[in-house]
Amino acid sequence: MGKSFIAKIEEKILKFTKPDYMTSQEKIDSYLLEKSEKPEETVKSSFKSTDFNGMQVFTFGEKKSKNTILFIHGGAYVNEINYQHFIFCSLMSKRLDAYVLAPVYPLAPLHEAEESYEKITDLYKHMLDFDSNITLMGDSAGGGFILSFCQFIKTISLPQPEHIITFSPWVDISMSNSPYDDEDDPILGEIGLREIGKSWAGKLDTHDYKVSPLFGDVSNQAPTLIFAGDSEIFYKDIRLYVEKLKKSDVDVRFITGEGLFHIYPLFPIPEAKKAFKEIKKEIMG
Repeated sequence: MGKSFIAKIEEKILKFTKPDYMTSQEKIDSYLLEKSEKPEETVKSSFKSTDFNGMQVFTFGEKKSKNTILFIHGGAYVNEINYQHFIFCSLMSKRLDAYVLAPVYPLAPLHEAEESYEKITDLYKHMLDFDSNITLMGDSAGGGFILSFCQFIKTISLPQPEHIITFSPWVDISMSNSPYDDEDDPILGEIGLREIGKSWAGKLDTHDYKVSPLFGDVSNQAPTLIFAGDSEIFYKDIRLYVEKLKKSDVDVRFITGEGLFHIYPLFPIPEAKKAFKEIKKEIMG
């Protein structure tokens, strides 16, 4: 069965608004330079946020909930959390008996990956004191970060979460599996992603597992649920990552959205409702 009519309309809208810096070297160079010269600002929203060790963290639901979800937002490591993420986090808190934390972590080009590791590690340690089941979740860049982070915490003897859930995770910021199809993806492009990846990696090699989980040790990883659309630029890399999980005997479920685009579970389309049912089954059984 093909994608819904609503999904087709959404895709047309996304194509019309696709950032020009994703497919132009000149535009991405200019974009990163402009962002590097802008001062950082606190993210403003009607949703509640708190300060955790100098990092703004949005919270949804009650701390005493049965489940705790750490949600790392996407945005290619250069764009802040947005209203789409807020709505999804709020929905999860209500329907999954969950306390959801969504940190405003340091982004490129003003910051590099290692800085975010420090802050997210401290937040994760704090969450381990909660009397609840922990799920690590993220979309796109945030999904890639989560998958890398779960490899990293093994090296510092922290426990895995109960569940890992990602939507269209960016598993190889080196974009080494070229060529990629820019035409079918209405959101992302190879040229822009490649330059952003370098900025995010900073002093790390872009093949380092801390920024590209495809190249790391996935053994003993927590049960993992991954969503991806088969029309998105990351799809073939995500499939390689899933195969690596299977070879390492990780409990993984990979759900492909037929004809669908990047991070489709976050959009107001019928296919997202089906995806949410799978998320609920993964977390609540």
